[in-house]
Order: sequence, then C-alpha cells, then structure tokens
Amino acid sequence: MPPPELMRVAVYRRSVAASAERVWENVRDWEHLPWLHRSSFRSIERLDEGDWGWRARIGLQPGGGAEIVLELRIEPNRYVSRTLEGPGTRSEIWTALRPVAADRTEIEVEFWLPGVDPARAPGLRAAYTRLYRRLWDEDEAMMVRRAALLAPQAPAAQAALALGSRGALRARLPLCVDWGGRRWRIVELAGELVVHAAVCPHALGPLDEAAVDADGCVRCPWHGYRFDLRSGASADGRRLRLARPPRLEVAADGGVWLGAAPPSLSSAPAAR
Repeated sequence: MPPPELMRVAVYRRSVAASAERVWENVRDWEHLPWLHRSSFRSIERLDEGDWGWRARIGLQPGGGAEIVLELRIEPNRYVSRTLEGPGTRSEIWTALRPVAADRTEIEVEFWLPGVDPARAPGLRAAYTRLYRRLWDEDEAMMVRRAALLAPQAPAAQAALALGSRGALRARLPLCVDWGGRRWRIVELAGELVVHAAVCPHALGPLDEAAVDADGCVRCPWHGYRFDLRSGASADGRRLRLARPPRLEVAADGGVWLGAAPPSLSSAPAAR
C-alpha cells in the first residue's frame, strides 16, 4: 500500500482492447513516451532498467524546462510509478491489470498524492482522469496495431501491381499500397520515385503518414527511430533497416508496375 501520508485523489478504470502481453510490453517500453505521447512529454533519458522495471529523467510538456525523475516498479499483476524528483515528488500511481480475454485487459489506476488540500481534490481528479484517458487512448491504438501485425498472416500473392502512368502516379503521391503481404509507400525524392516499407522494423510502428525530411529520411512516430528511404538503413546508427522494397518498373506502354512487369511488356526501372 502507499505510505499513509499520501491521499488517493482519483481512480481511473477502463477496458483496453489488448492482451495482457501487449500491455506489459507497453509498460516496459519507456522509450515511446516523448514520441507517442508528445503532447505530455518532450524528452526521456533512461537512468536504470532491469526485470524490476525502469527509472528515467523525463522532460514534461508544455515547455519551460520542467523535468521529473520517474521510477516504474513491476509487481505481480500491477506496477507502481513513483516521482522521485521534480514536480509531484513523492506522488505514486498504482496500476492494476486484470486479463479478461485473449485481446482485452481491464486496468485500474489509483493516483496517490502528498499534502493535498481536500478542496483541490475534485480538480485534481478531473485533471488526472483527463490525462490518463488520453494516454491510454494513444497506448491502446499502438497495442491494437502491433497485435494485428503480429497475428499470423495468410500467404500473399506477389503478382505485379499496375500503378498507371508515371504522370498519373506522381499526381497520387505519396501513395500507400499493399503488396506481397506488406504495406509500402511510394514517395518522390528529388525527382526519383522511391518505394519504402510503411512499417518500422523496431516495433512495427506506422510510417504510412510520417513526414519525409529534407535529407530523404523518415522518423517513426512511436519511438523516433529514423531511416534513410533510399537505402533502408538506420539513420541513427542502429542495427536496423527497413524491409527491402519491391522494384518499380516502367513497361513499354509507359505504365508503372510495382514488382516485375508482365513478361509481355518490356520494362525498365522507374527511378525517374
């Protein structure tokens, strides 16, 4: 139980459309905080990590330089987040998890704060409930996507996909397509048509709508990992790379194909 000098100011309950495995995976994933939850956190620096949980220095949003040191400790069927330094020092957040189905987990979050004036409790209750509803909405969307991509997939055909003429294709860019059981995005970089994987290899994050930087790199919105779209290599020096994309080819009639064009049509790379 929390120390007796703490007051429970709020309780937030909800059912999450994700398995307990995905939820615990999310709990241990300190790295996503300033990316997936960018409206609440601006930075994170891991200080320690182990089977017990993790400890990190976290920059808060909005700006102004406010930071906290947060420790998250894992216990059977629950975890406890304690603020060790910064605003809210000594506050504790207790989160209990209860699996109710293969793809559903119930959570109960208790907010325990020190030195609270009872008159302020209703306002604090509303603020914490509003904040955690948004955080769990964002987490749930990530967990649901990961679960869908990790589920067994039926073998997909790899027949060439017609994309129209180069002019028509350029008018539709950036364009996302499904081919060979994967999702790909076609973009234009300095006049060159480039195909890249629309799924981050780190944690299956969505690159479908990620902005392309001036240097031809894209950043995953879940964890901030960057990749060079031309080579697929990590732009952060990590030992990760995007899945190798299919070729774009131009047939004799000017049509662009994803994958090998039909043998009846002589083809050439559609780089430009």
